[in-house]
Amino acid sequence: MSESPTTRLLPWVSPDGKTCILLSDGRGESGFSRVADRIEDVQLEMADGLLDHAADMLGDDAATDRQLRYLGEQLSTALRDVRRVAECRGARLSR
Repeated sequence: MSESPTTRLLPWVSPDGKTCILLSDGRGESGFSRVADRIEDVQLEMADGLLDHAADMLGDDAATDRQLRYLGEQLSTALRDVRRVAECRGARLSR
């Protein structure tokens, strides 16, 4: 008996901003799915590190406007990544 195909929302988008989805045969974890898991983990670790850096920088009166703007841009990117990881994992939980 064959398994029905499954889909997985991936933790990144295409260069033109479109959603990326992995279609698998439903017979277990694929190598590509494991790569996506690792990328999710890296994205979450990077967000954690950035939060620590932000706490330090926001407590530093010598931080320049340019540095703080760059920090804000990086935090925005990290938040977007973390939200996407949450969506990916939430979609897998709802199956």
